[in-house]
Amino acid sequence: MVTVAATASRPPHPGRNYRLLTAAAIITGLGTHGALIAAAFAVLKAGGDGGDVGLVAAARTAPLVLFLLIGGAIADRLPRHRVMVAANTLNCLSQAAFAWLVLAGDPKLWQMMLLTALCGTGQAFFNPAAEGMLMSSVSREQASRAFALFRMATQGATIGGAALGGAMIAAMDPGWVLAVDAAAFAVAGALRAFLDVGHIPPRTPGGGLLADMRDGWQEFIGRPWLWSIVAQFSVVVAAVGAAESVYGPLVARDELGGARPWGFALAAFGAGTLGGALLMTRWKPRRLLLAGTLCVFPLALPSAGLAVPLPVGALCAVMFVSGVAIEVFGVSWMTAMHQEIPEEKLSRVSAYDWFGSVAMMPVATALAGPVESLVGRSEALWGCAALIVLVTGAVLFVPEVRRLTRAPEITEVAAGKDRGPVSADAEGSVGRLG
Repeated sequence: MVTVAATASRPPHPGRNYRLLTAAAIITGLGTHGALIAAAFAVLKAGGDGGDVGLVAAARTAPLVLFLLIGGAIADRLPRHRVMVAANTLNCLSQAAFAWLVLAGDPKLWQMMLLTALCGTGQAFFNPAAEGMLMSSVSREQASRAFALFRMATQGATIGGAALGGAMIAAMDPGWVLAVDAAAFAVAGALRAFLDVGHIPPRTPGGGLLADMRDGWQEFIGRPWLWSIVAQFSVVVAAVGAAESVYGPLVARDELGGARPWGFALAAFGAGTLGGALLMTRWKPRRLLLAGTLCVFPLALPSAGLAVPLPVGALCAVMFVSGVAIEVFGVSWMTAMHQEIPEEKLSRVSAYDWFGSVAMMPVATALAGPVESLVGRSEALWGCAALIVLVTGAVLFVPEVRRLTRAPEITEVAAGKDRGPVSADAEGSVGRLG
């Protein structure tokens, strides 16, 4: 149930905080996605091979999974903007040290893994705090459009950052790209230091960090729509990751003519995400999670397209469709979280969401090669597509997923100070499941 008191604590419209959060996310997006490419090339430049690149990537992912739940609990105990600034500072320092090692020449593998792990640790604390801060910065009537515009901006930064990073690496040492990323974290952290948390009621820490984590777990597990979709996405993200991170480049190399066609396909996906976010600035489906979940089915199309494999043009088309679909889900999901989760628990619940979504990703990418050797690449890709369809179909059997409805916008009268919590009977479908 959503209470008027909880909603009234949020600003009536996206304002200064929202603009600062969006600007900072664009800046870090431009830097980070170029740096991910630069880190791989830095390993290769130092004499490493594909296995070493994988170790550095795993070093980033492991602490992200390990510290997410702790990061979520801390973000609900401390002012979220301070957690974000501290995480950005750690990211800035670790990337600056990584850049210095690469530019100085002869970085060791363990050094690159350590610095990348520090960057992943920063992200583990940053992500739940950032999601909680964003959701607390917009009102219910502005949420859907605000989240769509935010995702459009960050997806654009992702595309631009990857393109910019690739161009910079072609022209200069990858260490300079890492240095740019460090500078981006510094600028973004400075912007986030100016966030205003005056609209958020002071929090009482409670019985300790573990108690806060247990409280977040109870909030998470007590909502069938929440844990069922997170469980679904633990499989979906793993299947998509294996298909697009491991099998996609191999299919492109062996069947499509090289890396260039795969680049076109990834660009089409990026364009689709922008199109999907633009669509969601206008469309407000009443049954949030039903609309979002139905749009997860198209995520099986790229795996199926690679299994055939489709010609490049057709593959780009299905990648575009899947990009649109994931944004419809993403905006619907954020709106449902904003509507249903108490503000003081947003970061903890977001941490369980992040944890469930990424926990199986390292396992899936590690097993992709052995599975291909065992059953064949095409069969493995069809398996990825089938898993996405099966778990998505299963989630539709959860009544709350089918029935959760968008809450009506609160009018000035409805948000009066004298009113207490609004029940589902009193306000129609406020927080109603069914």
